[in-house]
Amino acid sequence: MTAARLVARCLRGLEQAVAAEILQPGLSTVTRLGHREVHFHTLRPGPRAVGLSTADDVFLLAAQGADIGTAKEGLSGLAELADEADLDELTRSRRRHGGSGPVTGVEVSASFLGGRNFNRYDAEDAVGRVLAHRLGVGYHSRRTGLAPPAGHTGWRLTLDGVRATLMLRITDRPLHRRDYKRRSLAGTLHPPLAAAMARMADLRPGLTVLDPCCGAGTLLIEAASQRPGVLLRGFDLSPDAVRAARENAGTLPVTVTRADAGRLPLPDGGADRVLCNPPWGGQVAAGGLLASSPERWWAELRRVLAPAGTAVLLLPDAGDIATGIRWGLVPTHVQRVRVSGAQPFVVRFTAPGRPDRTGRQGRPGHPGHPGGDAG
Repeated sequence: MTAARLVARCLRGLEQAVAAEILQPGLSTVTRLGHREVHFHTLRPGPRAVGLSTADDVFLLAAQGADIGTAKEGLSGLAELADEADLDELTRSRRRHGGSGPVTGVEVSASFLGGRNFNRYDAEDAVGRVLAHRLGVGYHSRRTGLAPPAGHTGWRLTLDGVRATLMLRITDRPLHRRDYKRRSLAGTLHPPLAAAMARMADLRPGLTVLDPCCGAGTLLIEAASQRPGVLLRGFDLSPDAVRAARENAGTLPVTVTRADAGRLPLPDGGADRVLCNPPWGGQVAAGGLLASSPERWWAELRRVLAPAGTAVLLLPDAGDIATGIRWGLVPTHVQRVRVSGAQPFVVRFTAPGRPDRTGRQGRPGHPGHPGGDAG
């Protein structure tokens, strides 16, 4: 059996995180990192490839050729690309890798880098009509703005200035659409980004993991799915957020309580890890004690984070990284990502000091800052 060629699509900036997740369990061999995608091979068919938590989606590579350029006349080259795909082998490989259900229709999503004299719908239609004709099924054009009927297989077309790549989605829907997302709120974190942040935190059984502004609970739930045995605690000032997080968490061992992030009901050094998307990005306004004094958020973070503890935060700009440094935290990893049009930073900070003999807490110091206790 030849190695299946797969492509994981992801947020810009998470390519290396996806590659690391692919390689860690010995799933396969990474062959190329591109713009928002990781190409890899696997010799062991099975559903493991569609279990990647940091990927938005995983596809089978159907066909690849040269980018068609900017002219609308080049669309005929995309039709030829669709005509080259080995549909029988793709269908078999899709089943082997966890895909299910008969193919009753085709829908295509296209994206390209740089200006073109055609739009995405032109590119989608050029490919989709050929695929649907070859498979003997209907084609759903995205021009309508309507969701495709159930059973339509998802295809992805990308033009990156060098290559034209056609891919077949393995699962019935994108991986980033998590089953646990029963409730969503403004500012809810993209699940694969939350998964990448949780992986960056080096979670281990027995550690206490805190999200002081947990919203709908995405970070804590992604952490729970990665590392059983961690103690997960979330707080939020909004009663609606607390309800949403509890509903999303379901039976997972995640405790969510209403509290102000400026005065957390935790002892000094009570958190070994902090995962948080604090309310500095504009989608959600800071409330409670943070509305008048955002510095209280950093004060509480320093107070509750154990010596040598780790905080992985999503911060909107470099000024927030400087604030963390000013509060005595040491950045050990900084990665810029692109999500919903914004370009925030994922930052891993380490608190100074050493764990005590139990490997846990003690009161962290605040070099150069008075009043570590924001309460």
